[in-house]
Order: sequence, then structure tokens, then C-alpha cells
Amino acid sequence: MAEKNILAYFNTPEQAEEVKAKLMALRAVEVSIDRFGMYPGTGMNSIMNPTTGDVPSLATMTLNAGISSPGAGILAAASVSASGMSDGGQGGPTGRDILLTAVVDEDNHHQALQVIRDAGGQM
Repeated sequence: MAEKNILAYFNTPEQAEEVKAKLMALRAVEVSIDRFGMYPGTGMNSIMNPTTGDVPSLATMTLNAGISSPGAGILAAASVSASGMSDGGQGGPTGRDILLTAVVDEDNHHQALQVIRDAGGQM
């Protein structure tokens, strides 16, 4: 049987989890949920004093970015989001930073798309 792939974006993990449960009830082959962002890495994982600590970049502190080089730190810190003066939302201007990836049978594809739309997902 042929399979179809779906990429859908959500505002919250809870929305995506709700859809995942419904897609699994439709016998989806595979469903995964991930969060993504504009900057790489997992950010800072320890508490530090910025006045005495080794801070690689402003973006490390304000954007929770994993900065790998001085140039990348400078570039990320140039973002208006790094200063705190602009908030485009965690996932950017749309706020949709949760990605649901699904593989469904072709017979259930249209029904799966409708489930995603009904839950507020964007494809």
C-alpha cells in the first residue's frame, strides 16, 4: 500500500500531541513531534553569572542559542530578538515552532489532513 508524508506546524506541543493520538487511531505508520528554532543548539544548560562567566554571545543568554564560533555569535546577537526589543514569538513571526511529521497510508491521507486542520495545524 502506498504511503503519504505530512509536515504540519503547531503553536503548542499539546495541540500536536492531540493530533498524534488521533493519527495513531487512524493507523498512521509513523508520527513524531519536534520543536525547532532559528538558532542551533540547546542553549545554556547551567546557571551562570553573566558578569563573571564566560559568555560566548548575547544570543547565548537571550535566545538560548548554541553558538559554535565568534562569528556566529556576532551574527545571532545582531537579531532584534537578542536585544529583547522585539518578540517575534518563539517560532518566529508565526509562533508555530512545533513540527509534527507523519507517514500515513494513502487511503487515510485526506482524513489525516482534516484532523490536522481541525486542530489548528498549518501545512
